[in-house]
Amino acid sequence: MKAQSMIFSREYIGYLARRTVKHLVDANMIHTDQAALVEERVTAGMIEELSLEDRINDEVRIILEAYQQEMLKSGAQYAEMFKKVKGELARKYKAVL
Repeated sequence: MKAQSMIFSREYIGYLARRTVKHLVDANMIHTDQAALVEERVTAGMIEELSLEDRINDEVRIILEAYQQEMLKSGAQYAEMFKKVKGELARKYKAVL
């Protein structure tokens, strides 16, 4: 599988995680003596969520590659099938894209 190409850099996601944790602590919504650990976990969660669309796109490509011959025979358009399969996978994974 290819490297993930998220819309945001890992550095920016880390920045967002730090700001989010700081806001939650400042607003007394969470309390922690290990802010760095919480920031690390929030960063990991954000990266996981933001890379979901990349993983779905990769899975769509694999599926369509397997059906390439049938698509050629039926005259199906790749872009149209990509969109349809991506929508189905998004529903399967309960993803909002």
